[in-house]
Amino acid sequence: MLALQGEVKFFHDEKKYGFIETEDMDDDVFFHINDLEIEGIEEGMEVDFDTEEGDKGPKAVNVTEA
Repeated sequence: MLALQGEVKFFHDEKKYGFIETEDMDDDVFFHINDLEIEGIEEGMEVDFDTEEGDKGPKAVNVTEA
C-alpha cells in the first residue's frame, strides 16, 4: 500500500464513486463510497488515502479528510 494525498476531482453522488487527483500518480485514482473513512465527500476536498490494486488499476482505500 502507498499512502498519498490528493484532491477529489469528481464524485458521482448517485453511483457513489469518484476520482482523486494527485501529483504523485500520472492517472486519477478511482474510489468507491465504501472506501471512505469519513461521513461525506465533495469535489475539491483534500484527502489522504492508501492505494491497492483494483480490477482496473489502482484504487483509493482508507480515504480520510486531509
